[in-house]
Amino acid sequence: MIGRRVLTGLGLAALVGLAACGGEPSNQTGQTPKELTFSILSAENQQSMGPLWQPLLDDMSKQIGVPVKPYFATNYTSLIEAMRFNQVQVGWFSALPALEATRRADAQVLGRVVDAGGEDSYRSVLIVRKGSGITLDKVLACDKTLTFGLGDAKSTSGTLAPMTYLFTPRNIEPANCFKAVRSANHQANVFSVANGLVDVATNNTVGLLFAGRQNPEIAAKVEVIWRSPPIPESSIVARRDLDPAIKEKMRQFFLTYGTGTGPEADRQREVLKGLAYGGFRAADDSYLDPIREMEAAEALANARRSGDQVAVQKAQAEFDKVRAAAAQKRAVEPDV
Repeated sequence: MIGRRVLTGLGLAALVGLAACGGEPSNQTGQTPKELTFSILSAENQQSMGPLWQPLLDDMSKQIGVPVKPYFATNYTSLIEAMRFNQVQVGWFSALPALEATRRADAQVLGRVVDAGGEDSYRSVLIVRKGSGITLDKVLACDKTLTFGLGDAKSTSGTLAPMTYLFTPRNIEPANCFKAVRSANHQANVFSVANGLVDVATNNTVGLLFAGRQNPEIAAKVEVIWRSPPIPESSIVARRDLDPAIKEKMRQFFLTYGTGTGPEADRQREVLKGLAYGGFRAADDSYLDPIREMEAAEALANARRSGDQVAVQKAQAEFDKVRAAAAQKRAVEPDV
């Protein structure tokens, strides 16, 4: 399925990005680093996201006693590969790339994001141009009259969630459903739909919030025709081999940022407001269990569709295993 592929082009882009970084990793295992690099997906473009993140990174540098610099990339594969090769040591990842980072980049979850309303989840959406007359039923008709925009192949809301909750249960493969399918980031999808370049595209509730703030005229031209169930918000992920003392300082920084009273806490809350965040909460790798379940559900659906009973039994066993493990963790650690 589209949501589970690592596209060759993105892999090459990741390698090019790593080559451009150059230099040696900024820390050695278990030693206090001289500098940390914090990765950020510049889905809304670096020019707009950089100024929003820099105050938080500056505050983190002061609190942990180590300079922190940003690393922007335009796709999640680049960010995962950068962490894998220790070109970045900590970063902001949505749920699916965070899970990939734990598997492939020696990473662990330090905390989770909550939005301005205190929610730790968001939703994937399908958007169309307002007044187009395109409904969800028309999209699901799969008559190859519409053009469709997916998200990054590693995007939770742009690809995995719509595949898991909308298309896969209906045995729909987008490549066989639409006249043309392309992948782009959330900002590009909003612009493409608003300007009539694609008929329907994926996005998410946070991406639409940013679009409304930064390009209200463009955002006003689109409307939502489908929303997914809640999916886990973004998380802060760090390499496991970082100095434990530094990791704990980072954890405490995020958990306390924007809390308390006084002018400094008020200033920090303004920084969070710019990012459309309400703050951060404690989390570990079990926070990604819903994504593991989504992956297993998609794999099971694919196996059933193939008609291969051996594959179905294997996928069913894996799905049951993942779901049981997640349920056990929730029972033991209900507040995580």
